[in-house]
Amino acid sequence: MTTERFDVQRTINASPEAIFRVLSDPKGHVAIDSSGMLQSSTGEPVTAVGDSFVVHMDRESLNDYPLGLYDVTVNITTFEQDKEIAWTVIGQLEPPLGHIYGYALEPTDGATLVTSYYDWSQIHPDWRAANIFPIMSELSLRATLGILARTVA
Repeated sequence: MTTERFDVQRTINASPEAIFRVLSDPKGHVAIDSSGMLQSSTGEPVTAVGDSFVVHMDRESLNDYPLGLYDVTVNITTFEQDKEIAWTVIGQLEPPLGHIYGYALEPTDGATLVTSYYDWSQIHPDWRAANIFPIMSELSLRATLGILARTVA
């Protein structure tokens, strides 16, 4: 059986509150993206499950599919203030992909253990058959944690 979820961790010298502010802000998503796909965003910081914002994307940075510039909607699926945030990405593709990205925050001695996860276990069967997952690598998640650490420092 293949892995259908990546979990990577890093201890970051910042409070859960400071990290969560970045993760709940559309501009924060763009600022910490290691893939180069997220170009800009439209929307306000999220405060609850069901909130959403738009991210303006450029798939050419991955050089895998010639999608060019496009928009996606980030729809919040988990929201626990200063503890966990997760979302699914809704784009123009039908059926929707169904993958989840998220972060769990655990306070430690003066820092925060941050777990970044990417879960494609519930993707639509059509996309499972297309064999295109995972879209993001574990390395990309690790790199994003490094950028997050730098951003909140």
